[in-house]
Amino acid sequence: MAVFNLTPSGPSTFILMGIPGLEAAHIWISIPFSMFYVIGLLGNFTVLFVVGKEQTLHKPMYLLLCMLAVSDIGMSTSTVPNTLCIFWFNFKSITVGGCLTQTFFLHMIYTMHSAVLVTMAFDRYIAICNPLRYATILSNAQIANLGLVGLTRAVLFILPMPLLLSRLPFCANRIISHTYCDHIAVAKTSCGDITVNRMYGLVIVFLVIGLDLTLIVLSYGLIIRAVLRISSKKAHQKALNTCTAHICVVLISYISVLFTTLAQRFGQGIAPHVHIILANLYVLLPPMLNPIIYGVKIKELRDKVGKYICRM
Repeated sequence: MAVFNLTPSGPSTFILMGIPGLEAAHIWISIPFSMFYVIGLLGNFTVLFVVGKEQTLHKPMYLLLCMLAVSDIGMSTSTVPNTLCIFWFNFKSITVGGCLTQTFFLHMIYTMHSAVLVTMAFDRYIAICNPLRYATILSNAQIANLGLVGLTRAVLFILPMPLLLSRLPFCANRIISHTYCDHIAVAKTSCGDITVNRMYGLVIVFLVIGLDLTLIVLSYGLIIRAVLRISSKKAHQKALNTCTAHICVVLISYISVLFTTLAQRFGQGIAPHVHIILANLYVLLPPMLNPIIYGVKIKELRDKVGKYICRM
């Protein structure tokens, strides 16, 4: 494939270097990246299409799945096309405005994604621990309200990130050793003091990931306590099966982002290209795996998807 050098730089641009040290392998690395991205898009759009078409799936749990699918599409699409342009065409230039916009949307969408996972844990808690009041507590309208609260929280928490970046004095070369405009990666190109940026990034990690994980663990602690009180082994199995898919999604989502965030700040001994590959995997793997996990584990959704595949 021909590689075009489309990297004009100026006072209003940053240069994204891709994966430093692995430039010669960019084309090869782009193959799994593009495959993961396309599979994720197909899976998440399939979930949105099937839930939208099937009236029987217009329930709180499936509306949450749609919200998760939208956040997955947004998270991968905010970075992967730009990354592939670097790999395929050597298109490394990005405007300051474009970079700050990408930073905002990437972190805002992940914060929203985390809020959806917390709401799904609450949904499972009500379904298992208080099933008789489930329809009263969690109606479709209530899910929409919780989604709006999650979106508002995400915007308010993440909006200061690009504002803090915009106040920094940047060095003349403005070279970002990354495939996309991550908050700390952009801040590191500054010639000024980035202590406030680092501190705010850690505050967001603890306020968003720490708080959300605590709420999820608390929900599952209450679920396990309720399940252990059930005498029937079959009921045990059924209750736990309804939670398995969500637990898998939570593990994939939080382990990847926690490892990436902490390694970026404290893992000075880790090679830079390892940091960057891990940072890309956390926007690629969850969007690809989430619809597969739910499609396999939730029989009703699996049957509806199978019906449409057979029609095609």
